[in-house]
Amino acid sequence: MAIQEIKDVERGETLNRVEDLGNPLLKKVVEQDDQEESETNESYFTVLFSTFVAVCGSFEFGSCVGYSAPTQSSIRQDLNLSLAEFSMFGSILTIGAMLGAVMSGHISDSTGRKGAMRTSACFCITGWLAVFFSKSALLLDVGRFFTGYGIGVFSYVVPVYIAEISPKNLRGALTTLNQLMIVIGSSVSFLIGSLISWKILALTGLAPCIVLLFGLCFIPESPRWLAKAGREKEFRVALQKLRGRDTDIANEAEEIQASIQALDILPKARIQDLVSKKYGRSVIIGVSLMVFQQFVGINGIGFYASETFVKAGLSSGKLGTIAIACVQVPITVLGTVLIDKCGRRPLIMISSGGIFLGCILTGTSFFLKGQSLLLEWVPFLAVGGVLIYIAAFSIGMGPVPWVIMSEIFPINVKGIAGSLVVLVNWSGAWAVSYTFNFLMSWSSPGTFYMYSAFAVMTIIFVAKMVPETKGKTLEEIQASIRRET
Repeated sequence: MAIQEIKDVERGETLNRVEDLGNPLLKKVVEQDDQEESETNESYFTVLFSTFVAVCGSFEFGSCVGYSAPTQSSIRQDLNLSLAEFSMFGSILTIGAMLGAVMSGHISDSTGRKGAMRTSACFCITGWLAVFFSKSALLLDVGRFFTGYGIGVFSYVVPVYIAEISPKNLRGALTTLNQLMIVIGSSVSFLIGSLISWKILALTGLAPCIVLLFGLCFIPESPRWLAKAGREKEFRVALQKLRGRDTDIANEAEEIQASIQALDILPKARIQDLVSKKYGRSVIIGVSLMVFQQFVGINGIGFYASETFVKAGLSSGKLGTIAIACVQVPITVLGTVLIDKCGRRPLIMISSGGIFLGCILTGTSFFLKGQSLLLEWVPFLAVGGVLIYIAAFSIGMGPVPWVIMSEIFPINVKGIAGSLVVLVNWSGAWAVSYTFNFLMSWSSPGTFYMYSAFAVMTIIFVAKMVPETKGKTLEEIQASIRRET
């Protein structure tokens, strides 16, 4: 008889698989191992599929943000828009997103995380159809505003939903997929927008919304939201589905319910509660990270990268823009892998250090150009600095603040606190994108040196204030923050 050898895990001895499977005890052990592996695969599949459905909203986010860049000349020509009218079309997305951000917490608390995603998708679909059928600036702006409102809600509810359904060992990586899909969505919109008309590009924006609406029919609601809503039976069914059919969920369910019950005895959260000692530290962390994320200048540098390269001396900004697209996606993937291995704090501090270096190099390139020194080095410094900046931002400062935002707030204040944090983020995005060209006219080197200063402040703030949340349940994270207050 041929002998197939396996190792006894406990004793380190070689066993004969054919003979030893005749042993009933060993048969039982093997069957248990196979069953556990099957349960793990089943639970991971449900979590991963639910995450895939949710990040369709992130892809839609990126598609909306990236839509205006490749369509500017064709929309202006077809609809006879002035530069001011097209600028309104571009910026009104941010205004809609601010309103969506303000209402995102209330919508997700009252209708559930799935209800909020469904509402957001409907607004985006309405907006894209308005853009497609527009024959004047008015309907174009209305459509852009609606898509902005939709992604304002998506920007809050997607990372929150993913954080609430994920096991703690996968939560960081899965939540980071939110940022990855935003990057992919904007890159795809930019690339295909150069090949098809702006009306057809608007119709492509419907695809992720349709996939999301269809997928929502098959994924569970957030167990933590169901527990908070008092839907006990649905809570256990959803948690069981996410963790595997035969997995013992008793301990996790008890921990979630104990946390909810402790919060239920508290009065309903009000906006003034966010400045109280109980929640103040979490709010400071969430708001400050979003301020730093925006004021290192990402929207100014990202939106006007092509013009920045031209000002630095390149004959065309297209090559640099393509290089940015090539850098963003793989680096964001790397960040997704590292976030649950390295932790949130190290990743965001390393990222801020890279942003500082990128800003210094780019600012120096403009300084040298202004002084007519080493002119042959100016384009290389500018492109290298911007690419280092984009790579550093993509690996940490882009995704990690959203991950931390989804983790640090207790569920009773998550709606109102999350809305505040997302509103701050969108307000910062508007402020940076609006002022970037004015600042560059004032002083191109000074603009990038100012952004580098914010990168340094980010490192100091994270070192002093931000807790490490890797490998902890949401309840453990929030208890830890309360103890340190």
